[in-house]
This record gives sequence, C-alpha cells and structure tokens, in this order.
Amino acid sequence: MKVLVINAGSSSLKYQLLDPSTEEVLAQGLCERIGIDGRLTHKIPATGAKHVFEIPMPTHAEAIQAVLDALTSAEHGVIKSMSEIEAVGHRVVHGGEKFAKSVKIDSAVMAAMEECIPLAPLHNPANLTGIKACEKVMPGVPMVAVFDTAFHQTMPAKSYIYALPYEYYENDKVRRYGFHGTSHKYVAGRAAAMLGKKIEDLKLISCHLGNGSSITAVDGGKSVDTTMGFTPLAGVPMGTRSGDLDAGILEYLMTKYNMDIKEMLNVLNKKSGVQGISGVSSDFRDLEEAANNGNQRAALALEAFQYSVRKFVGAYAAAMGGVDAIIFTAGVGENDANTRMAIASGLEFMGVEMDAEANQVRGKEAVISAAGSKVKVLLIPTNEELMIAKDTAEIVGK
Repeated sequence: MKVLVINAGSSSLKYQLLDPSTEEVLAQGLCERIGIDGRLTHKIPATGAKHVFEIPMPTHAEAIQAVLDALTSAEHGVIKSMSEIEAVGHRVVHGGEKFAKSVKIDSAVMAAMEECIPLAPLHNPANLTGIKACEKVMPGVPMVAVFDTAFHQTMPAKSYIYALPYEYYENDKVRRYGFHGTSHKYVAGRAAAMLGKKIEDLKLISCHLGNGSSITAVDGGKSVDTTMGFTPLAGVPMGTRSGDLDAGILEYLMTKYNMDIKEMLNVLNKKSGVQGISGVSSDFRDLEEAANNGNQRAALALEAFQYSVRKFVGAYAAAMGGVDAIIFTAGVGENDANTRMAIASGLEFMGVEMDAEANQVRGKEAVISAAGSKVKVLLIPTNEELMIAKDTAEIVGK
C-alpha cells in the first residue's frame, strides 16, 4: 500500500509518499508560500534528485494538485497514476479528549476536529484546510487523521489535571494534553525492538529535544505523563518558548510594561527559551559555538535547558517507580552529543552510565550507554511520517 502523508500549515504543506510495509520513502517535499505565489520542492530519496517549481498556489487545493502532478509526472514522478495512492494520512495537532487514537475521517470526525479549534487556533484550522483540499482533489480516497495529542490520552487524571477550580476542566476542558505524541509513540516502539523486549514490560522516558521539546514517561507502552501541557508552551525551556514559569510573572511584566495578553504570549512563545536567556540564538549549534567562545549567557542557556531535562527525567523515573531506558530523539536529541552527555551525566545515582565513545554518533539508532549501565540510554531518530503512514495503512486495511 502506498500512503501519502500530509502535514498542512497555514501557508505551507509538507508531504511524503511512503510504503508502510517496506518503510520506503518514494518521494517527499514541501509546498511553500501558499496564498502568496507558490513554490514546490520535490525530492526523490532513491536517486537524490531534487526539483523546484514555481507554481501558483492560491489555496491548499492547488498545492495538493501540484504534489499529485509531481508524483505522477513522466519526468520526475514515482507512480504512474493517482490510483496508486490508496490512502492519505493527515497530521492533526489537537484532538482534545475526543480522540485517543488515529481515526478514519468522516463528517462526524471533521465536526469534532472543528470543535477542537479553540484548543489549537494556530494549527488545527490549517490541518483541516489540508484535509478539505485533499477531499476536493482526491475524492473517494480514504483519509485518516493522526493526532499529536492522542498518544497522551492514556494519562491518568492525576497527571493531566491542573490545580484550578474544577469547573474549568468540566466546562472548558482546561487540562494537560501533551504534544509530540506521534514521535514519542514511534521511538518507544523502536526502543522495545532495540532492547528485544515487549513494550508492555518496559518503563521508558522519551526525550524529544529540538526547537520544541517535550519529555514523556511511557509505562508499558502508554503515556502516563508529559511535560507539554494545555499548549506546547509548557515544560522545559525550548528554542524560543519559555517552558514552565510562575504565572504571577505575567501580571508583573504586563503591568510594568503595559503589555496586553497577546504581547505577553508573543514574548513567551517567540522571544523566550534559550534565545531569551542567551540573547544569541534559538539554535543549539549557535549556542555551543558562542559558549565555547566565552559567552556566559549562551553557556547559561544550555545549562538551564540540560538541567530542566534532567529534572524531568528524574521526576518521571520516580513517577513510574523506575526506568529501563532513556531515549533521545528529534533534532537536538539525535545530533548533539554534548547535550546528551550533559543531561545523562547527572543521572548516575539511578543507574545511568554513559559510554563517551558510543555517544559520538548522529542521526542513527544506537545504544549510547555503557555495557554495564543498569538503565540503557538510546539514540533513536524519530519518524513521525512513518508512524502516520503505518497508522493510516492499519486503519484503512481494516
């Protein structure tokens, strides 16, 4: 089965055409500047070919059509006709409490996703636009929604409830939802395979570390706690996001600098995190270079990030009553050996022993803890598109 995976943003659309059974990526690419002019970058991994086209894309429907034209092109296509695409998997950011797993899209599902828009006003409308565009251009092709929040719906109430008046949960659904669920689910499954054990028998801590970061406790294959909350703003400091902080700071700064809530949230989402501390960059590579050249604020930003991740790892080990393996994934987790070592080096008390030589690896599956380490430390590149494709194939296959 060939599955087209779509990740639609407000003015962009990422795609991959995969065969979930072989895990082969046949083609992948990006539509940019939708609603402005339109650019398609189309890549064929098997040959390394890359094609860039300037194509008018007034809406997402034209972007989807451009993708299908590229996939079926006699010159640079990978399939003969659209009929070879048997299903489409859509990444959807927020499923609220309505969706605890991936689902085949129908009118009822679309209505339920519309109801979740207030929970993710920046992302869900774009995701829905991508689905509607596909329905217009690919009528009759089965489609599946895969939610970033779904994996975390197994969290118990004690993990997701906030200590606010309970009616805010009952009436307004204010609770911890968590994000990056597709990534955490994928790497947890790969960890079980690497360790040669059933996932039901494992306690795992998944560290998805990138410009957006979240840590998840996975007990027996189920998410039982995660650092991101009602929004992706919570948890550890990130590239430009503050992570957890005292809510009283908002009132203090808004009053002192005469900011409204939109201005304050812009500070918390786009001007904070390691960029805010360092004043240098949100890119960890830039921070390491600056720190190595004596920039103390860049060094402080890295230390604050590493310390926060280490605290959550310790907390989640306590929450689960132990841990069998710690997973590093996503851009920073997969590629930054120094950050991995700095985080893990404070965890010897709970049975973590790193192998400095094994840790010198980027972007490929590896055991990076010492042979005698009681708790294994794994590097596992995430693959959300493959997870979406597999979920889609399984649901459509039924």
